[in-house]
Amino acid sequence: MALIKSISGIRGTIGGRSGEGLTPLDVVKFTAAFGQWLLSQQTDKKGPHTVVIGRDGRLSGSMVSQLVAATLQGLGIDVLDLGLSTTPTVELAVPGSNAIGGIILTASHNPAQWNALKLLNETGEFISGDDGNAVLELADSEAFTFAEVKKLGQYRTDNTWLQKHVDAVLALPLVDREAIAKRNFRVVVDAVNSTGGLVVPMLLEALGVEHITKIHCEPTGHFAHNPEPLPENLTDIINIAKRDNQDLGIVVDPDVDRLALICEDGSPFGEEYTLVAVADYVLKNGAEGASKNTVSNLSSTVALRDVTQKHGGQHFASAVGEVNVVEMMKAQGALIGGEGNGGIIFPELHYGRDALVGIALFLSHLARFGKSASMLRRTYPSYYISKNKIELTPDIDVDAVLERIRAKYAKNPVNTIDGVKIEFDKEWVHLRKSNTEPIIRIYSESDTLSTADYLANKIISDIREVIADTL
Repeated sequence: MALIKSISGIRGTIGGRSGEGLTPLDVVKFTAAFGQWLLSQQTDKKGPHTVVIGRDGRLSGSMVSQLVAATLQGLGIDVLDLGLSTTPTVELAVPGSNAIGGIILTASHNPAQWNALKLLNETGEFISGDDGNAVLELADSEAFTFAEVKKLGQYRTDNTWLQKHVDAVLALPLVDREAIAKRNFRVVVDAVNSTGGLVVPMLLEALGVEHITKIHCEPTGHFAHNPEPLPENLTDIINIAKRDNQDLGIVVDPDVDRLALICEDGSPFGEEYTLVAVADYVLKNGAEGASKNTVSNLSSTVALRDVTQKHGGQHFASAVGEVNVVEMMKAQGALIGGEGNGGIIFPELHYGRDALVGIALFLSHLARFGKSASMLRRTYPSYYISKNKIELTPDIDVDAVLERIRAKYAKNPVNTIDGVKIEFDKEWVHLRKSNTEPIIRIYSESDTLSTADYLANKIISDIREVIADTL
């Protein structure tokens, strides 16, 4: 059993004892803390106040949703329940419904036994670190004041927001439905039996794609494979793309904020290159005089920097985490940004990772390009990222380990705004402790995979030596 409390929400495995897993008691306590915090921010606004909730397709979703809704009502907050939805859809619905916040019930790429509460402010964006700490303090103190019986919140459902989300994507000037329809694309979709199975085919049909093959698109919550959209988990769609002459394979994670693509020959386009390709298209076709700046996090490929500079813009690297990327995008006036895990953030729609806008912009790019997805991929500089991790035990002082590694490589350029990023001649290695799992992530990049793997293994060996010295 596991329970991870962080500034971005609460995440854990379903079941077990309170405080050791994501039990009903933990769901209620954390929801009450967030609801209480939201109400404390509304001193200048008269009620009733509304919070939007929505969930992915995982098995525990209905149970957790009912707990969250009832707790919010108990605080006197009205609940607008989107039911089966996506993270970016809830993000759009919060300001679209004049709500004071939102809660998305999803553990994103984590396996089926996990669930989580992701917390949104009144703009539909993830709450800040300071706000997250305030919520955690409220949860610890349990300083909740529940409403009297005549002031309980109301509950209603709204199943129209997936269509509203699709319509908002279609309305973007850079989404070229005519070009997409003219290409007569054959597309296969893998939605890992979650809510992407509802909305991705809906979007494709609206874009004029007539030949859609759906696999794992029933939102049953019985994930057909590991839900993280990495090549080793995507053998089904890779085989279908090759066998059935598909032009493109589209893969989303359970809450539809990450996008991975498969080329017509079955080769992965590369999750890191989803953002690179979409940014290339947006930078090339953006309005005259618009910013050409981009943002990605420290663990993302430098290919985005290369593409940005090609278009005369400047690339900025933020700390890992959507809220950090968004903060820097606003500060630098970025036209587009995101994360190398297939997360596209296009501010013209909203400040949140959104696989649907990524699909529409990528298909527009591919349609205008006029050739295959694999040929489009070859137009970009090739870098290779090796993604590794070390599992931790409670007796390990992670910060001390990272400090020892920083000191060991002090003669190299080192960035410490988020863990430790060490730069070499043409390579980099980034080490950071995960906010959602008890691990250290080690990402490295080079122009060959063998070099990236070598660097990662060298750092892993260094970490193990440091850990052995401290035990």
